Amino acid sequence: MTSSANQPSRRVVVEGEPRRANPTRGHLMTSGAVLFFIATFVDWLSDDNDAFSGYELDSLIPFTAYLGLGLAAALHYAGRRETRRQHRGLSLASMAAGVAATGLALSYLMDAPGLIESGAHADIGIYLALIGALVWTVGSFLLAKEPDGDIAHECHQHDEDVDNDSARGNRSN
Repeated sequence: MTSSANQPSRRVVVEGEPRRANPTRGHLMTSGAVLFFIATFVDWLSDDNDAFSGYELDSLIPFTAYLGLGLAAALHYAGRRETRRQHRGLSLASMAAGVAATGLALSYLMDAPGLIESGAHADIGIYLALIGALVWTVGSFLLAKEPDGDIAHECHQHDEDVDNDSARGNRSN
């Protein structure tokens, strides 16, 4: 008698098994959010006497960074829990937050509220934040557009297969 506990476990791939999204795009989003978070503590603006980090300039900058880290954690958690390794709504929300972070960094690069008039100029932190926000947005976009995790995409393919079978006169019971 053979016990099932002694046999090695094998993963059986079923033809109808859903395709899974590639988690690499989620890692790309996470790296952008982490870079934006790091940039928050680096000097964004400086003048002859002082330098100001993003954390000191505006409370919205660290909030955006913490939001990015939270979305990255949520994306990775959902990727482990979801059948298709992604949650479409969460990746779209992450992309929207990445677009907002990009806009925030661009707005400080073009015209920081109240400090440009005093002779302050952009420092390395703004550029790091802008790069991080762009990577965050692109990573989220690539994950959201990937059809492998989309239920509707698989249903559409299944409908085409059924239509092709019925056109040939094949019926599956």
